[in-house]
Amino acid sequence: MKLKDYVSYMKVQHDEDPLYIFDEKFGEAAPELLKEYTVPSMFKEDFFDVLDMDQRPSFRWLIMGPERSGASWHVDPSLTSAWNTLLCGRKRWALYPPGRVPLGVTVHVNEEDGDVNIDSPSSLQWWLDFYPLLAEEDKPIECTQLPGETIFVPSGWWHCVLNLETTVAVTQNFVNSKNFEFVCLDMAPGYRHKGVCRAGLLALDDISIEDVRKNMLSLESGLSCSDLSRKDKRIRVDQPRSSEDGSTIDGVSKGIDLTEVEFSYDINFLAMFLDKDQDHYTSLWSSSNSIGQREMREWLSKLWFEKTETRDLIWKGACLALNADRWYAHATEICTFHGLPLPTDDERLPVGTGSNPVYLVGDNVIKILVEEGLEACLHSLGTELEFYSSLQKMNSPLRNHIPNVLSSGILFIENGLCKVQCWDGKGIPEVIANFRPLVEHEQADYPFGLWSKRQLDYRKAGMSFAELVSTGSGTTICPYVITQRCKGKIYAQIRDSISWEDALNLASFLGEQMRNLHLVPCPALNDLTLLETQQKAVPTANGNLEDEEDKICVPAEWSLFLKTLNRKKKDVCDRLTKWGDPIPRELIEKVKEYIPDDLQKVDMGVRSCTWIHSDVMDDNIHMEPCSLTSRSGGTTDDPELIDNVSANGSNLSEPIRAWRPTHILDFSGLSVGDPIADLIPIHLDIFRGDPHLLKQFLDSYKLPFVKTGVNASAKSNGFQRLSYRAMCYCILHDENVLGAIFSTWKKLKMAKSWEEVEEAVWGDLNSYTGSC
Repeated sequence: MKLKDYVSYMKVQHDEDPLYIFDEKFGEAAPELLKEYTVPSMFKEDFFDVLDMDQRPSFRWLIMGPERSGASWHVDPSLTSAWNTLLCGRKRWALYPPGRVPLGVTVHVNEEDGDVNIDSPSSLQWWLDFYPLLAEEDKPIECTQLPGETIFVPSGWWHCVLNLETTVAVTQNFVNSKNFEFVCLDMAPGYRHKGVCRAGLLALDDISIEDVRKNMLSLESGLSCSDLSRKDKRIRVDQPRSSEDGSTIDGVSKGIDLTEVEFSYDINFLAMFLDKDQDHYTSLWSSSNSIGQREMREWLSKLWFEKTETRDLIWKGACLALNADRWYAHATEICTFHGLPLPTDDERLPVGTGSNPVYLVGDNVIKILVEEGLEACLHSLGTELEFYSSLQKMNSPLRNHIPNVLSSGILFIENGLCKVQCWDGKGIPEVIANFRPLVEHEQADYPFGLWSKRQLDYRKAGMSFAELVSTGSGTTICPYVITQRCKGKIYAQIRDSISWEDALNLASFLGEQMRNLHLVPCPALNDLTLLETQQKAVPTANGNLEDEEDKICVPAEWSLFLKTLNRKKKDVCDRLTKWGDPIPRELIEKVKEYIPDDLQKVDMGVRSCTWIHSDVMDDNIHMEPCSLTSRSGGTTDDPELIDNVSANGSNLSEPIRAWRPTHILDFSGLSVGDPIADLIPIHLDIFRGDPHLLKQFLDSYKLPFVKTGVNASAKSNGFQRLSYRAMCYCILHDENVLGAIFSTWKKLKMAKSWEEVEEAVWGDLNSYTGSC
């Protein structure tokens, strides 16, 4: 809609709830408008300023609307503060302090991910229907805002706005030293603290007053409230007086007397409602948070280095949001055990965008594995160590492009003390010897190696993230690995500044190293327990037994791979629907027609299974600065040049002339299967769909994806068609790679068939045969 059209609408409309415009992109669409106003001096501090514009959450809006329009009751996102300056017209404001839910408003806090939703009548409806019911002492703070006046809305305050005339205003949300801890608290995992921040003690309507007292007494010890029982907490205020059944004005049940406990919008009071059993790395991320989970860590890291004078405050926020104190203590214990230097002040926060805490300590990288629980972590590390052993045995050139493993082990809590035990992937670690479900294959050299991990992947297929989290064992036992630190930068940090020649060189490097990876022999499939399991009918994610009849004879090494795909296919429509935009609804409805009915019956025509990295993305490629002449060669540049490119993002005194790839990182996601699966993250994330880079990759890769003599061209109708296989893997992927596809190829949102998407994204594969 254009501005002139909206102005015409305002002149003729007689709507009860008129259209109200919030334009968050006005500064980008019309940059000259930003010169028309200056942020008031008392609001200039904004901790989100350290983020690039494409990283920071929406924070400024140009607002306009006719009389009767307005903003219903709400608390600003992530407990940020805001200022609102009126340019013309008049606005009526109503405000309540934190914890005071307005009459007629319902707060929903989801137990699984802490997602917050608020149901409220429109601002006009509230003033007409609910305001007259309020006793004088229950009325909100009120005012009428005139042109040129600025309203400040502090963190956590409820507010509602009604336009009395046609109005135009500008508003900005911000994070400063006063509300920073509240913002971090609100992005911590869990749900109880989110409810208390918005609804006060009303959010505790099903625990006893004694529980509240105990937790107030335990404030300094950091103990948390007992668990609430309902999946979805709903806090509603809809009665202005006490009812006959004894409910109070706030709807609190008769059996709970909260008059002896005083709500306080104090960070220490609110922090006691955090769930200490939940952790940033192992919990669901709330969709109502203003930034993503990885972006949150990057934000804290940037603040740590760019606002060093406020490190004490940033540390407090990181402890609330990330449990930074816990992970720092674990990293320190590992360093002490292995005789490594302790983390410096610069190294206190975990780094990286992955799913596990990672610490850069001197020349070492310490990675603590927690993703998806203990069993998954043991298999991740066990498989990674088994792979490194295979790599050394065959003297693969890939080993020169993987960081050296210095040590590995298990960190665990025993009698309240943190302890460390070495583990090289062989045998069963003593600390978990009593976990019988985890030691089914203890007779193998690597009991948590590749084939055991593939079996685990099969059992997990079709589980939601919440189910995976619930199967974990918390963070009391954590495998870890220490590797040698690489010099330079990860590709994600420099990708927008490198030359086309550097990008082509990277594509060639990846093709060469993926070739080396896929040539490493997989361990022999000689585990009798695993073989027996493969022949059995195993319950699927929905509890049904899989039909083993009419399956074509496939090599044993492919059996679990294909069974796993079949499991993922069963709920594919629900999964894609949940992911939603930008995946077209029309294509979601056609997805089951596109994917084979039974993947165990397809004739893949492929060669043997290979090792699969699974996660070769822009944050797992390490680059180092070099001269133009050494870009593709093996010559070493001046070490000082490389050392000057520090991990915290400081710039070189002289411009970098070229970058070359040196290492592939993070092999904890290793699996076994179809080598074409490794193309998905490379083409979609690193190449961003560029066909020239894909061709450069394939020219260096050279290995065929199918057996000699098999027709893998576009004319093939079966699973042997490379583009079809790749597209099916995208659809069945655990991550939302389809979102990346439709965000990169925006025109494909109008596609009428999956074949159209397949051809646009993966069609170039059909002309590839490999040269050896």
